[in-house]
Amino acid sequence: MTTAQMPPKTDPEPERPQVKPVGDEEGGKVLNAFSHGFLVLWAAMVVLPVVWILINSLRPSGEIKSNPFGLPLEIHWENFAGAWVEANLGQYFLNTVIVLLMSVTGTMLLGAMAAYVLARYDFPGNRLFFMLFVAGMMFPVFLALFPLYKTMDNVGLKDTYVGLAIVYIAYSMPFTVFFLTAFFRTLPTGVAEAAMIDGAGHYRLFFQVMLPMAKPGIISITIFNIIGQWNQFILPLVLMNRNKDGQVLSVGLANLTSEAGKQVDTGVLFAGMALAMLPVLIAYILFQRQIQAGMTAGALK
Repeated sequence: MTTAQMPPKTDPEPERPQVKPVGDEEGGKVLNAFSHGFLVLWAAMVVLPVVWILINSLRPSGEIKSNPFGLPLEIHWENFAGAWVEANLGQYFLNTVIVLLMSVTGTMLLGAMAAYVLARYDFPGNRLFFMLFVAGMMFPVFLALFPLYKTMDNVGLKDTYVGLAIVYIAYSMPFTVFFLTAFFRTLPTGVAEAAMIDGAGHYRLFFQVMLPMAKPGIISITIFNIIGQWNQFILPLVLMNRNKDGQVLSVGLANLTSEAGKQVDTGVLFAGMALAMLPVLIAYILFQRQIQAGMTAGALK
């Protein structure tokens, strides 16, 4: 009878200490200091002009001209009343809201449907259509101003809110489709297959299943479209040049400094700029988490 021989016990090898290069830690500190310093500089470049505008919106015109970077000796809330009523910014504000209600709704509806089809359905020319939308992002709008002006004039849509909203939709579609196509591709296929097995058609599958799942991406691109269309200047300047009272806020604010023979109240001008910025700032502050979630959802999935 033979007995199994046990292998001789060997002492475990001692762990070798990991030796870090001397320069790595110092290099990391230098890189962190440089990156943090750059972020602080960038934040100052973005925040300080906004703070400067808000401070000067509460000062009279004489104080601003004598000391543009001073603090208000007395708060003048009447600057906002002057900008809203006397400078007619209230009407311009309403015009902008009317145009954006049509344009943002149309952009998101058409863009989401196009992106969903390009992302979830395989058909001949799928890649070509997607690349055409991507190419539209690189086309400068300045090259299309004259033919766009003539086209809108020929079809009777120049100097109308509907025509301006249609142009906004076409202008915003490429980036909207590009962004949402990548987002729809990250959504799970199993949920769509289960809905189809339960009898859901293509329209019900899109509006009741896939669209709610894409909510983070929808909110993110909606905020981007609102900001981009709210700040649009060249398109309404060209397409609404005959309708002065029907102008949007950006062009109406520029008219305060371009009217011949009219003395510009600097305090009212700063108050108008503050009123133009506040809706966008409030929207971003309220939805910043949704924007960040929508931007990172595709990478995390």
